[in-house]
Amino acid sequence: MDTGDLRIFEAVARLGGMNRAAAELNTVQSNITARIRHLEASLGETLFQRHSRGVALTPAGQRLLPYARRAGHLINEARRAVADDGRPKGELVIGSLETTAAVRLPQVLSAFAAAHPDVDLVLRPATSGELIEDVLAHQIEGAFVCGPVDHPDLVEETVFVEELVLVTSRRVARLEDLSHDPRLKIVVMRIGCSYRQKLEGFLAGKGIVGLRRLEFGTIDGIVGAVGAGLGVSLLPRSVVAAAARDGRVTLHALAPDEAEVSTVFVRRRDAFVSSALQAFLDQARPVPAHAAAAE
Repeated sequence: MDTGDLRIFEAVARLGGMNRAAAELNTVQSNITARIRHLEASLGETLFQRHSRGVALTPAGQRLLPYARRAGHLINEARRAVADDGRPKGELVIGSLETTAAVRLPQVLSAFAAAHPDVDLVLRPATSGELIEDVLAHQIEGAFVCGPVDHPDLVEETVFVEELVLVTSRRVARLEDLSHDPRLKIVVMRIGCSYRQKLEGFLAGKGIVGLRRLEFGTIDGIVGAVGAGLGVSLLPRSVVAAAARDGRVTLHALAPDEAEVSTVFVRRRDAFVSSALQAFLDQARPVPAHAAAAE
């Protein structure tokens, strides 16, 4: 068994067939089949069950798969570490909450791009739940998510602190009015959004439960729906301040223990930290108060 065999095994398991794995790996099916049979012989176990639509993992194959994935990630990171000479360059893929990407990151991205022109930065917006899964699966190097996360395989550091506010239409003058509206809905991002979970918890604390949901894929969509009186939402003040100034929505302050939320950057604890990622984190970290005062 070698890393090449494990790479082929992982591709067959992920794609569910020898033909599909051969196409991805730019080889012929007979070579894939021979390598899998060799791997099965060396381990003394059948790894795949063949059927008319392709293959399925046996129990032994299911036990091997996490190690094959880990070996693949380790080889990729070893190549990156060898090529990393300390100068930020190459592709850097990070994830972010849409709210953070819209309000907090533009200046960071602009400054980073100017300072490190050899880095090709890719930003993937998603919910906290989706981003955490992508980091754990080595799909992205790190992500800005709603904290705290507290996962044993992740390192997290607080980068931004936000004040959450309840967002309603201009017709809602007091929070007490919400409990008397039988048509009330919550306007949220798709499941996995931390603000959605906090909103449901906040309303439940006021005895408002079982509300129907309107789901949107963008912050602009949520703000527009709330402004039109379709429901209420919970968002960082920095995201909706402009809409409130324009008179499109009304913002309601929460108690300090309910309002404050941290945006943290998470990355795998065991992953290689590239020079590009380190430079990006240095750019994104807040300036210490004493340093700002000195300027």
